[in-house]
Amino acid sequence: MGRLLIFLLITLLISCYDAGSQSAFSVDKWMEYVEGMEDEERAEALFFDLSYLSEHPFELNTVTGEQLRKLPFLSDRQIENILSYRRRYGMFMTVYELKSIEELDFQTIEYLLPFVYIGRITVEKRPFTVENLLKNGSNKLQARYDRCFQQKKGYRSLPDSIMALYPNRRYVGEPFYHSLRYTYAFDDRLQFGLVAEKDAGEPFWNTYHKGYDYYSGHLFVKDIRWLGSLAIGDYKASFGQGLVISHDFTPGRNTMIAQPERRTHGFRRHNSTNESDYFRGAAATVRLDPLDISLFYSYKRLDATLADSNRVSSIKTDGLHRLEREREKRRVLPQQAYGANIRYATPAVCLGVTALACSFGGYEIQPELKPYTLFYFRGSRQVNIGADYLWKSRLFKLYGETAVTKDRAWATLNGLQLTPVSYFSLLALYRYYDRRYRSFFGHAFSQGSSLGNEEGLYLGMQLTPFAYWKVAMFADFFRFPWLKYGVDAPSSGREYMLRLDYAPAAGIACYVRYKYRRKERNATLSGGKAYAVLPSALRRLRAEMQYAVRAVSFKTAAEGVMYDEERGKRSKGFMLSQSVGWKPPGKPFQAALYAALFRTDDYDSRITSYEKAILYAFSMPSFYGKGVRLTANARWDIVERLSLSVKFSCTQYADRDIIGTELEAIEGRRKTEVSTLLGWKF
Repeated sequence: MGRLLIFLLITLLISCYDAGSQSAFSVDKWMEYVEGMEDEERAEALFFDLSYLSEHPFELNTVTGEQLRKLPFLSDRQIENILSYRRRYGMFMTVYELKSIEELDFQTIEYLLPFVYIGRITVEKRPFTVENLLKNGSNKLQARYDRCFQQKKGYRSLPDSIMALYPNRRYVGEPFYHSLRYTYAFDDRLQFGLVAEKDAGEPFWNTYHKGYDYYSGHLFVKDIRWLGSLAIGDYKASFGQGLVISHDFTPGRNTMIAQPERRTHGFRRHNSTNESDYFRGAAATVRLDPLDISLFYSYKRLDATLADSNRVSSIKTDGLHRLEREREKRRVLPQQAYGANIRYATPAVCLGVTALACSFGGYEIQPELKPYTLFYFRGSRQVNIGADYLWKSRLFKLYGETAVTKDRAWATLNGLQLTPVSYFSLLALYRYYDRRYRSFFGHAFSQGSSLGNEEGLYLGMQLTPFAYWKVAMFADFFRFPWLKYGVDAPSSGREYMLRLDYAPAAGIACYVRYKYRRKERNATLSGGKAYAVLPSALRRLRAEMQYAVRAVSFKTAAEGVMYDEERGKRSKGFMLSQSVGWKPPGKPFQAALYAALFRTDDYDSRITSYEKAILYAFSMPSFYGKGVRLTANARWDIVERLSLSVKFSCTQYADRDIIGTELEAIEGRRKTEVSTLLGWKF
């Protein structure tokens, strides 16, 4: 442990971007935006999208407003000022000319730089001909391999007699993760791709299964005369504010103050390894300006637990098929979904109506009857209809959506943003989701894990009082009118956040953030014989500083957490981390190191920390107990179109002899993992 502590003091993180100037910019700066999102699954989806855009940046002198709206950290006002600056002064000569736009603060510019460049301008779109498709299309093939060096309990050898009696005591597959991804793109108007994946523990080539566990394919075409988009295969859809359909990320409480409403409308390809959050079928959008008409159809089979021949007690969404009992649930439930959206859109006003029907063949969804599941969806068919609106000007933005089910359960979300001047913004957001409201494909702003049984008011403010300074804060007041899992009574809570940013010069930035959350949950009273619903509070304080010198960038962070229950326990924890990144200009190699020391009393005081990972891989692990976390990343561009990325990570605990639980348990105090990605562009 002493050696690890010494190593902790000399290790450092985050690779940097040096475009041949005296200023160093972090290419990973935009990842701070993703790190601020609370929903890890949605953060991973956004991370994947932004990773792709960073690999395929926009040409700054031809980029459109629609393309810039794909970057969630840019406000509508900032986008308009980028475009108006170009109209007024002509083409950008360098990306650093963005500093001349008053509405772009230094932090936003650092977020933006990896997504734009100055290059050759193509005025006309190239036609779809065989010659152009072969000559000007881009191909990319990626192979990823991950493995844990220590043996987990689920991979130990067991006698055949034991396996015959207890088949779920051992994983049926190999102890490594592997995926293949192929993509083809032509001018961003035609995209084709294939994905294949197996998770660690799933069989790849043995008596249980031959080949990958998950396959996905897509063909996506857009912007061809009146055809706005056409999707065949696996695709994602989002309309309105997400009360009916959304496969995109949900703005988090930390990040939504500047850009609160959803911008993504319509269809896009599904090219990730997420095995549940997508449609499989066909979809199309017809554009009759200012009207868009969208139709879609999907059919796929879901993992589920069958209560009997035609009743389903639960739907499984993690995509893991490592055990006999998990493989028995594999793709047993047919799901059919179809619907339409009509959207009227002008620069100032948008109106839309979405209808969706979902059915499960001859099966009925019947969750186990418990007090907190009393208002869960039950039946074989669900219908959702929603109407959304957006009205905006330079000073304000009013938006929202209201949806209803065939059982007359309804949900509504409405927000008002005021921006009287570029350096000050206010946001008020009210939401009400009936306890009976359910949407299988809806994802909207909420405190709960699913839509339904929630009412709340969110208030946010962002202010730039002086040059180089930014202040952001929010307060969220919410209540749950009915019981929840782990809460045996109606409950309520509140959450506050205050963040102060300071960026005095290129390559230097720091912030301090304080968060407080108070919620109610089941608690054991003294003696351990009775339960009561009591308040619990979680406080977090984080301070971080980033600084860069040419090709080297550093990040130092400290975070503390305190958890306490009324008439109950109290626990606390902290994490100290240091990182460094190195990317010499003109060299085909870059590297990053990260080290963290953590100490928490228990799981309730755990600390979650974002880590740099290989391309398209999102890593935000949680830690509790006492230990040290070390990671090392490297990327080598072997030749012009061939690259290799590697991440090595090690966690050393000082307070336990077994890491993990059940079949994921590792005997010992150390867990070591490696991730590799080989990419070939042709």
